[in-house]
Parts: sequence; structure tokens; C-alpha cells
Amino acid sequence: MKKIVSADNARFKALLKLAESSRERKKHGLSLLDGVHLVAAYREHVGIPSQLVVSDSGLQNPEVKELLAAVAPLESLLLSDALFNQLSTVATPTGVLAAVETPRPPAVPVQIDACVLLEDIQDPGNLGSILRSAAAAGIEHVFLSKSSVHAWSPRVLRAGMGAHFMLRIYEQCDLAALVREFKGQVIATRQQAQKTVFAADLAGQVAFVFGNEGAGLSPELTAAAHQVVSIPMPGPAESLNIAAAAAVCLFERVRQQRAVAKT
Repeated sequence: MKKIVSADNARFKALLKLAESSRERKKHGLSLLDGVHLVAAYREHVGIPSQLVVSDSGLQNPEVKELLAAVAPLESLLLSDALFNQLSTVATPTGVLAAVETPRPPAVPVQIDACVLLEDIQDPGNLGSILRSAAAAGIEHVFLSKSSVHAWSPRVLRAGMGAHFMLRIYEQCDLAALVREFKGQVIATRQQAQKTVFAADLAGQVAFVFGNEGAGLSPELTAAAHQVVSIPMPGPAESLNIAAAAAVCLFERVRQQRAVAKT
């Protein structure tokens, strides 16, 4: 391991730029994974990170030691806790982070069984939670509009808990064109819709479309949907968080598919 003790070190400065600037991360096609869970998920589903960075205290963590052994002979950097804390974006760092090449999905396949389309999602926590639910529900493809938050930002990565590496995530997409070309049912949600998501047939080829946290789904995409459904809310709350609404819809599809499989 190469020990770095000075903030003037060129390699540390480069890492600090990555940690502080989304523009820098996009420029170099790199993402920073902060914490044992994210780094381990990347190694399991993608491969060896480009670079592993460990703090003095993290070196005492058995899980970090296992990661170091697993990525050998990759050269790792060892930082003092003070330097490492400048790179970490979490309140209580676990002592390891990795610089990785941001995964690029292949060309959009002609045939997609199910997918999620996200229009102008702004909150990193919401996006990360939706990605996590999509992966858990067996969805493989997620498409984000041009004005959605960057899927590979540190906050989205933390909220996704490794789901990024189980999905094919497409950014800067023309969602209207995707909707027009989709071969199955396009399902949108709206609170005032008369038909509930539980009454819709979701077991087949489905694209779920979810809109901005405040403005909702645009009129263009709402009009393009084959079905617009609501989620029943017998309680006094006015609305559901978009990540919660997405989870309800995705797992209603799981329930329906299981029911069909049993018949």
C-alpha cells in the first residue's frame, strides 16, 4: 500500500476533486463508492475497482482487510484519518472508498420485459430508493430524463445500497420516444385516477413511468400512457413519496406475477 500523509500529494488532490465535483467525475467517467457495502457490491457484480483508498482506522476493520485481500495485487492508497475524512461524504466513515469506472449500459435492447422510466426526479434519496426497489423487484432497465439528478452521485449511490450494479441505468433519455417504441403496456400514476394499480394487469410486459416529486408526470407522458392508475390511500395523507409510490407499483407487479405462476 502507498501511504499518503500530505494534502499536497497529487494523487490525493485528484481524489479530492472527484469527491467534491460532479463535473470532475463526469469528465473522467469515474464514480466514488464510499463504504464497505458499496465497494463489496461493485466487486461482486462488476469487478475490481480502479483504485481502493483506506484510512488508518479502516485498516483495522476485518471487512476492509477482506476487501484488500480480494483486490490484490491492485495497489491501494493508505491515508491518515484526517485526509480520508476530507474525501468521505458520510458522517461516520467505514474507512474504505473506491474509485471506479462509471458503468455504461449497452445499447437499449429491442425487447424489454419490464422497465422504469423516471421524469425529472430531483432528490438523490428518492432516486436511490427507486433504484433499490427496482432491483429488488427484478427490474433490469431504468431510464432517466435529461433533467433528472445524476444517478452516480454519492448521495444516490448511498441510497441505492448497491442496486446500481444490478441494473442497466440509462441517463439523458428521451422518455417520450421510449414510450412510443415500447411494445408492452405503459403505466403512469396519478392520484385522481379512477382505476387503482391493484386493478391493472401488470403481469406482462410493462413500463412504469414516474414523474417529478412536485410537478408530477408531464401531460405529454401522461397522455402517452396506456393506463393511468392511482394508489388507494384510506388515510388522511394527501400523497405518497414518489419512492414509496414506485415501490407499491413494482411489488404489485411481483404479486401478480407470483399469482399467475401459481395458476
